[in-house]
Amino acid sequence: MLGQHLKRNLTGYAFISPFIIGFLCFTLVPMVISLYLSFTKYNLFSPPRWVGMDNYIKMFSNDPKYLQSLKVTLLYVFIGVPMRLTFALFVAMILNTKSRMVGAYRTIYYLPSIIGGSVAVSIMWRNIFSDTGIINGLIGFFGLGPVSWFGNPSAALVMLISLSVWQFGSSMLIFLAGLKNIPSEMYEAASVDGASFFRKFFKITMPLLSSVILFNLVMQTISAFMTFVPAYIISKGEGGPMDGTLLYSLYLFRQAFMFNNMGYASAMAWVMLLLVGIMTGILFKTSKSWVFYESGGK
Repeated sequence: MLGQHLKRNLTGYAFISPFIIGFLCFTLVPMVISLYLSFTKYNLFSPPRWVGMDNYIKMFSNDPKYLQSLKVTLLYVFIGVPMRLTFALFVAMILNTKSRMVGAYRTIYYLPSIIGGSVAVSIMWRNIFSDTGIINGLIGFFGLGPVSWFGNPSAALVMLISLSVWQFGSSMLIFLAGLKNIPSEMYEAASVDGASFFRKFFKITMPLLSSVILFNLVMQTISAFMTFVPAYIISKGEGGPMDGTLLYSLYLFRQAFMFNNMGYASAMAWVMLLLVGIMTGILFKTSKSWVFYESGGK
């Protein structure tokens, strides 16, 4: 009996061993090394030198660019994520209808998320917003002067956020799945009672979709904090103009691979992990007051 039990356990361990080995080698061990390096001064060419909390102190007391990258990233998250989710929900509600072409429309709307914030898409976005691009062409059509998207930090951030909003497809599909799970009888009963569209939206759709909204909000917030490729391509790796597109991940990349400040970059990575953890914790904590479940609880 003991031999069979041991054999069964060994079989299970054999199946999960690739994941365990991969997790240890490519996640846990690098995280531990990164934590150690965050307390050192290390430039790849000389042994790490222990400096204690100096890297963390420098971030908030002696590095204006770090504070700027934090500001830009928070603006990107707090503006871009709500806009993306709002647009995704709007399109999902439109597609939540009975139509012959609805399947094709879903595929078309999901395509931007498949190609994502790739290098090619970022280059395309840069060309669209260039001085002779489509956007300035449309602005000129209405008799207005061209906007210098690459010369104004606020305009450059708007351009970056617009690319984020354009990639709404994955959130849209999740919202659509949630809408499909809402019983149509509820809307029919509300219509009999004379409820308007907005009343049905806020009294039926939003409460029953709140758990889906929470999921999308958490996932998109984490994704927004890690955005790198669009900012790198659009600003040509500089984060300009005037650090207007210097996202946190881009500044971390510059510190690590352009300035070889591996210790400082490791400290930045751990602060980012802490920030994402705090944001996620706040979302879950506050969700108790606005997320409703089918069981009737919050």
